Amino acid sequence: MCGIAGIIDINSAPERGLIERMNRIMQHRGPDGEGYYLDGPVALGHRRLSIIDLSGGKQPLSNEDGTVWITFNGEVYNFQELRNELIEKGHRFASRSDTETIVHAWEEYGEKCVERFRGMFAFAVWDQRRQKLFAARDRLGKKPFYYWCDGKRFLFASEIKAILQDERVQRELDPAALADYLTYHYIPFPGTIFKGIRKLEPGHGLSVGLEESDHLSVDTRKYWDITYAPDDSLTEAQWCEALREKLREAVRIRLISEVPLGAFLSGGIDSSTVVALMSQVQDAPVKTFSIGFKEEDFSELVYARQIAERFGCEHHEFVVEPDAIEVLPKLAWEFDEPFADSSAVPTYYVSKLAREHVTVILSGDGGDETFAGYRRYGWAQDMCRHDWLPAPLKKTLFGLPGRLLPDGVKGKGALLHLSKDPFERYAGLNTFGEPPYLDRVLSPDMRSAIGRELPDFSAMKRFYDDKAAADYLTRIQYVDTKVYLAEDILTKVDRASMFCSLETRAPLLDHEVVELAARMPSSFKLHNGETKYILKKAMEGILPDNILYRRKMGFGVPLVHWFKKDLTEYAYDLLLSREARERGIFNPAEVETLLASHQKSGRDLSARIWALLFFEQWCRNWL
Repeated sequence: MCGIAGIIDINSAPERGLIERMNRIMQHRGPDGEGYYLDGPVALGHRRLSIIDLSGGKQPLSNEDGTVWITFNGEVYNFQELRNELIEKGHRFASRSDTETIVHAWEEYGEKCVERFRGMFAFAVWDQRRQKLFAARDRLGKKPFYYWCDGKRFLFASEIKAILQDERVQRELDPAALADYLTYHYIPFPGTIFKGIRKLEPGHGLSVGLEESDHLSVDTRKYWDITYAPDDSLTEAQWCEALREKLREAVRIRLISEVPLGAFLSGGIDSSTVVALMSQVQDAPVKTFSIGFKEEDFSELVYARQIAERFGCEHHEFVVEPDAIEVLPKLAWEFDEPFADSSAVPTYYVSKLAREHVTVILSGDGGDETFAGYRRYGWAQDMCRHDWLPAPLKKTLFGLPGRLLPDGVKGKGALLHLSKDPFERYAGLNTFGEPPYLDRVLSPDMRSAIGRELPDFSAMKRFYDDKAAADYLTRIQYVDTKVYLAEDILTKVDRASMFCSLETRAPLLDHEVVELAARMPSSFKLHNGETKYILKKAMEGILPDNILYRRKMGFGVPLVHWFKKDLTEYAYDLLLSREARERGIFNPAEVETLLASHQKSGRDLSARIWALLFFEQWCRNWL
């Protein structure tokens, strides 16, 4: 795993000092070395975390005659198969790295090369002969790719902070992105918190051409998507067998490494599945790493220990007693954008623990989106029972009493959800944006600058509409995979683990696993209220029933307890400071009401408070 950066400038040769600054601010992504390529209008930079071909594979790396250069972040797990194929076609290799495979695949297949890669990646290839830069991001968005272009100059990097090393890039807050942040608690692609800086969408390629001497053309295209085609011809037993074999293969190919390797183990079904399959396909005991809390409602350590003992793992665990005041500035610096999923805290701590023992880790990320594991899927489907009622009648029966009930009264939220159409209901279940709160918490000037109704769910709606022919469960799973998984879960894991120089691999998000699941009828995923039904059936006899069928806990943190105790004074001091008030972004009176309500009303408003705290700390770091 690595950090990548680059510059194209049609007016002058890029400065070496700038590409070095871009590269070195991401040293945590690649502490084992750095490399540069500068020629004419192009500069490429690379930070290396050595995983495969430790003695070779230094980047940027080129083809035989130095006309094609690459900077690459990630792993291509099928590179040996592709390498043999390319050698048969006459290509000559100088290393054993997967990186060189991409170079020769580009020469052979052009932009379609990306369709042949099985893995996680973000890379940029500079083709000197074609005067073209081609970049791509993996199918599901495990690896990040940010870019900025003003028509004359193009910058890209694994992290926004690298792009900000160029003083010509304005650090201007995008009001629309702020509105999205308050709604989602992350910022959906393709925008970022900064005007002008963009994210490349997962499953997309990007081309920058120099055909016109006075202007850079930037074009993006989609090269992959999930195709849902339910196959009713297979029995449950046949689906279980197919899934076990595909998962075993996905785990096996992710064990390619020349450095120590282990697994995150929460004690839930996803991470337990990965650990169980690792124990089947490797000889040495699996090194496992778990995190817990003193608050028992949030700790799964007892289940993690059970799995570790069952499979003879070399187990490590850590009970978090976090100093949020100390860790929050670190996370705000590393994430570059406001990011309010508080599970970034334990993800950082477990990554830090794991890095003391291994360099590569396997995780269970993706099981919830792929196999319908979230409890909200059942809730959303149950609420659909009332959708035969005409919309005006639903608004009268459910919406009117819901609006009349005071905030915090039990049942108010359910009534308001029942009054909505299926998409708006799910969007409401899966976000934090409520019109009264959003309108009140923003200052009048910022509310005016946003200039649209809030909340805005368009980032989710386009994907919901893309699958209009599919059943409801499939549509909301697709929305989560495209938006929540990519921008929340995978962003969290990449930033928190790479901050610790730890590579994370996710077998359940192997694109062939995802495509297999997309061919399963929805009834095999959510079955009579049982989430992840087919995954649980596939793992019966391998994992114990009390792991397979216990209530899902999720990877949450006890924010509500922290804010009742340690964080309260800190929140008042930070959010109501003179510095925060002078920015004019939020309404101080509403912020004070929010803090007081959390303390006195009994409502858990900790997620909103954490979002504001992270944003304020981000402002202090980056604005």
